[in-house]
Amino acid sequence: MLTQSYTIYTDSACDISKEILDSWGVRYKSLSFRFDHLDKEFLNDDMKTEEFYQLMREGHIAKTSAVNAQTFREGFEEELKAGKDVLYLGFSTGLSTTYNDGELAAKELREQYPERKILTVDTLAASAGEGLLVYLAVQKQKEGATIEEVARFVEDIRLHLCHWFTVEDLVYLKRGGRVSAAVALIGGMLQIKPVLHVDDEGHLISMSKVRGRKASLQALAQHYADSVTDKTAPVFISHGDCLEDAKTLGQMIRAAGGPEPMIITPVGPVIGAHSGPGTMALFFLGKER
Repeated sequence: MLTQSYTIYTDSACDISKEILDSWGVRYKSLSFRFDHLDKEFLNDDMKTEEFYQLMREGHIAKTSAVNAQTFREGFEEELKAGKDVLYLGFSTGLSTTYNDGELAAKELREQYPERKILTVDTLAASAGEGLLVYLAVQKQKEGATIEEVARFVEDIRLHLCHWFTVEDLVYLKRGGRVSAAVALIGGMLQIKPVLHVDDEGHLISMSKVRGRKASLQALAQHYADSVTDKTAPVFISHGDCLEDAKTLGQMIRAAGGPEPMIITPVGPVIGAHSGPGTMALFFLGKER
């Protein structure tokens, strides 16, 4: 593999484990969260996802915080001092201020290190959708692409990255203002499951509703069948502590002619705080979002 003169950076909203990011040569900074009953702030990696979701199931509420500019500055500067340029691929500005803080840090460091390149790209993506873009960027880097070429590549494909989600319990979307209290109540009684996606501006949008868990998983698989452009391309799945359902969705993708999912990963605490236990999300490249 060619030695590269730049480091790809991201943040923990990509929901890719530290071990995998390390194997890709990707650095990251972590968003944080705090539970209502615990007088402590946790980084995204500080708590096992099973413990996090159990606390949510017990009724505890987690509040989340973006990565601040100073934290990014310290991380980016380590690379600059080591003689590396930096490409930061960040969490959607439609869902968090994290990317804006990364860009603020980059702007300050460009003035301090005029001889170095510090590029940033808003992925307009979340969870393993952001992770999939990071993975594809790493592949381009391994092929020998320059930092500018990788940045343009991500900008060119980000609106072809399909994010399809469903949730098990509407109460978490109600807390975030995505649905009304009445819709959440009736939906819970009737086992109504929303099917959502991330739009071109990086916002989470409700697209349809189905009845029952199996139907919601089938709806995700159908969106894959309807819009995928290359059935050999990678598929990532993330889940809110419901691994067996994630495996079932993977089987549905294979039945639709797709590949074995490359990565099945938990939805981390910072994303999961807003979507809840039982969240299921599917990511792939398609005709359009």
